[in-house]
Amino acid sequence: MKNVDFVIITGLSGAGKTQAMKALEDLHFFCIDNLPPALVRPLVELHGQSQAERQYAIAIDIRVREYFTDLRRSLEWLENSGHSYRLIFLDCTDNVLIKRFSETRRLHPLVKGQTKAESIAENITAERHLLAEAREMAHVIIDTTDLRPMDLRGRINEIYLGVPLQKSLMVDVFSFGYKYGAPIDADIVFDVRFIPNPFYVDELRPLTGEESAVSDYVMNFPITQLFLEQFTDLISSLLPNYAKEGKARLTIGIGCTGGQHRSVAIALELVKRLEALGINAGARHRELD
Repeated sequence: MKNVDFVIITGLSGAGKTQAMKALEDLHFFCIDNLPPALVRPLVELHGQSQAERQYAIAIDIRVREYFTDLRRSLEWLENSGHSYRLIFLDCTDNVLIKRFSETRRLHPLVKGQTKAESIAENITAERHLLAEAREMAHVIIDTTDLRPMDLRGRINEIYLGVPLQKSLMVDVFSFGYKYGAPIDADIVFDVRFIPNPFYVDELRPLTGEESAVSDYVMNFPITQLFLEQFTDLISSLLPNYAKEGKARLTIGIGCTGGQHRSVAIALELVKRLEALGINAGARHRELD
């Protein structure tokens, strides 16, 4: 059976497990919420029947209650079977947890039915006791008391990618033609119709911006170089701020009239410059595709 990598997220209710799972999902983990620990082994065996290469992220919390005692046995089985795992425990101070439950008006998972005979503080204390062993086994403990959702996301990124969040943010640059409609899925749109159009050069008209003759023509104008230099500086300086707000992808549309020449060449050159700065970027061409 091939080895499987697991990330197991557990911790106090209200400490941020949902946000942590969203961050792992963006890192292409196969995420399963609230899986009883005893089902980890069947999951691994089921994975062995497929050809897919996956990393699994599993959220396990007090909602599984009586099954939680199986956690240690399941982790020992993973280790003895040669599968790797990392257990992350999310912690938070009581007063912040109480505030979060009060603001969202959610019942604590330990509340039975709709009764509130016990206070939230008492439920949190009971949960800490039940999760004490899981906390001791954790490889990483993250205190989310002073973390915003995007801060937790950044912490998860640093743990699993070894880079700050802005280094993993994907910049998606695509070319398009205004004559076919402006894009509705772009965060930033730039109109490059101020650059002389290769369409009016007979030998360039049948080509696209992917070909060197068109690219050389477009890049030869000083206004093109000025635009690329200033736009590259703008995007690279803004990326950390987009990352702090939790964006996993920044989509930039570069438009010209037909989406064949100028926008294609500019999109490709912009990606090249961003990649030279260590930014994760890729180009696509709406009209050519």
